[in-house]
Amino acid sequence: MQQNPERTISIQQIDEYWNSILQKQSLIPLLVSRETQNSPYSTVRVDKLTFQGFDETPVHSWLLLPRQELEVNPLPCVIVYQGYMGDRGLPDRYAPWLLRGFAVLAVDARGQGGQTGSCLPLSEGWVKGWVTQGICHIDESYYKAIILDAVRAIDAAAAQPEIDKSHLAAVGGSQGGGLALLTAALHPQLGVCVADIPNMCHLEYGLMHSTGSLSEIAAYLKRYPERLPAIRQTLAHVDLLNLVHRISIPVMISVGWKDAICLPETIYALYNRLDAPKQLIDYPFSGHEVSEHQHSLGMDFVTATFRNQAKTP
Repeated sequence: MQQNPERTISIQQIDEYWNSILQKQSLIPLLVSRETQNSPYSTVRVDKLTFQGFDETPVHSWLLLPRQELEVNPLPCVIVYQGYMGDRGLPDRYAPWLLRGFAVLAVDARGQGGQTGSCLPLSEGWVKGWVTQGICHIDESYYKAIILDAVRAIDAAAAQPEIDKSHLAAVGGSQGGGLALLTAALHPQLGVCVADIPNMCHLEYGLMHSTGSLSEIAAYLKRYPERLPAIRQTLAHVDLLNLVHRISIPVMISVGWKDAICLPETIYALYNRLDAPKQLIDYPFSGHEVSEHQHSLGMDFVTATFRNQAKTP
């Protein structure tokens, strides 16, 4: 699809904003703690890893390490971000990555039903869900909080002695796909990204048409229509359409043509503007879903990318 919408904020403005935020965040300690869990997985070490996210919120995750691979070298690590209303779940979910020899850091999304809460200070109310929290002020917004949690998760993974910090991947679907792409734009240590049916792309279009989390913002605006200009400013600062110029690593993106939540028009708008090694996987008969086939393709893509990077002098 030939989607090529205009930016909603200048490159200079958005770069100045995020560079300043990231510099300040780099000075805040991660305060990582690890606790090995009793588990039935004899071939996998399961650690609960907690780090300090944005606004001092403790963010909980699984650090999963295949024991046999640990005996050889530091491990490549996949940082996995969750879909909206999801959490990191049980370690079983990540077995395909572990079987391929990857370590996994599976990260909660704050407030969304997992163990991770939220310390985000709010000066106004919100409607059901999470994304309208602080939506009128970028520096109070839930979007900013989960983005910085995602960025700091990469720092937490890279800081672990078992992890090869030169082989870090960000992956996820829906909200998780959007966060994977945002970390690719905002964190220099990532080597590859797989974003399945990502959100956070071309948000102004999604605001008008999506039946997913953006419909919460639409409901908020139905109550407070006069706040649209402020909300557009917040969305401009987190829209991948405005941050995609910062992505330079290999990226695989999948899109379902019948997806009413993360609309294909929004994903194509992002993909068409992406100037990096990239691959788009189209699913004309799929909606808001990620198939086993696509999961396998994503793992192949990460494996091949790291193999090629290892061959490069």
